[in-house]
Amino acid sequence: MDKHTDRNPRPLQSIKVLSWSIFTLILGFSLLLSIFLSERTERSLLKKQEQFGLLLAENVSHQVWTRFALPVLIRYGSIKISDPEQFKRLDQVVRSTIHSFKVTDLRICDAIGDVTYSLKEDELGKPGPNITKVRDTWSSEQFTASIDSNVSKIGALFSIRLKPGTIVMTSYYPLRAESNLSSITDNPIMGILEISQDITDEYMEVINFERLIISSSLLSSMVLFFVIITLLGRADRINNQRIQEKQRLERELLQQEKLAGMGRMVSGVAHEIRNPLGIICSTSELLTKKAEKTGGDTRLISALHEEAKRLSRTVTEFLDYARPKQPTMMDVNLCRLLEQIAVFLEPEFEKLGITVHRDCPDDLITQGDKDLLYRALYNLVSNAAQAMNGPGELFINAEQDAADDTIRITIRDTGPGFDTEHMDKYRDPFFTTKDTGTGLGLAIVSNILESHHATLDLENAPEGGARVTATFKGSHG
Repeated sequence: MDKHTDRNPRPLQSIKVLSWSIFTLILGFSLLLSIFLSERTERSLLKKQEQFGLLLAENVSHQVWTRFALPVLIRYGSIKISDPEQFKRLDQVVRSTIHSFKVTDLRICDAIGDVTYSLKEDELGKPGPNITKVRDTWSSEQFTASIDSNVSKIGALFSIRLKPGTIVMTSYYPLRAESNLSSITDNPIMGILEISQDITDEYMEVINFERLIISSSLLSSMVLFFVIITLLGRADRINNQRIQEKQRLERELLQQEKLAGMGRMVSGVAHEIRNPLGIICSTSELLTKKAEKTGGDTRLISALHEEAKRLSRTVTEFLDYARPKQPTMMDVNLCRLLEQIAVFLEPEFEKLGITVHRDCPDDLITQGDKDLLYRALYNLVSNAAQAMNGPGELFINAEQDAADDTIRITIRDTGPGFDTEHMDKYRDPFFTTKDTGTGLGLAIVSNILESHHATLDLENAPEGGARVTATFKGSHG
């Protein structure tokens, strides 16, 4: 597994791609459904308008026969629309019948398509504009209707409002003499009614309904998509956290197994070395005293004694790490421990030119092993002093958070700080950036704090230098 995969696992990428595919399918299906519904609605409206057109045509035909044709036949014996008086009578009947029905044009045509009556007098006696339709209606003797539009469907959807006359329905109806009331098909055809109605407003209602359907479909698709994305994002985060936690536990388990094996080896080796070292230390000490009494040269023996003591301390660290002591829990005043450490290291601080700033209340009590906590805090303070490698300032602050009953001890120096490249290795045993040392200091400190259910955080302070924070549970935690 590469580094990128370790840091940023993305096991649900395929699911995210699938979610986009689902969104596309949902959106496409919603659009198709909305188009289907809008088309059905449009056809339903047009069918209804055709029915209204048929009713209007039947009413006009009936009114023309009852209010014009019959009275004229009774009075004059024949119908001559070219007669001004008859034309005026017919015009009054037609106009009163179509009033408020948004009729833009109305014509009565004969069998060959010539206009015998029109709302526009200049069309009388001339061939009508739709001769073919008129002749077809005369032949079929059936009502027909057609829709004429001056705008495309897409254009209508994106138009705020259509001009009057944009959508026109033209109806063709055989005008009959109603001499036989029992069977209308036996009545002769007197002409063809051609009625043009402006249905722009009705069509706009359909367009508005279609807009509502499409926008609702889009909105529901977007909401559904974002719900899916949110759920997948949450699942992705949870899954990533679980994978990272699993990887962390695997690393810790591997590290623990490695350290356990290393600890057993170190314990065995250190145990074998410790007894001979004790003999060397005591022997070199006796030889040094004898040489001092006889006036002999003690430099080599003293050097041997010091190196043996240093090696003994190293062996002790190995044993402390390999076989950590189980803490004896009791009330421990952390500030007093810090005060004792500062007093003990005061000569070294003066020698190095380090100024210590302490801010610690006297009532910070936790449960722990006093000796182990002293050693852990001593190592942290000593490491901070050594990191400055000369004059500087050391800040030791302690505070208690009453909200979660925790005690935080912060140790900050003005040295170069931690190397960010090695930040995850400082706690590893035998890792050190110093020229001397075993690299077990922070490892032992970490073990001690873990045995006290405390945490250790390493970071670089914004003001400069390293900052180490140890967090303990309070006496009531």
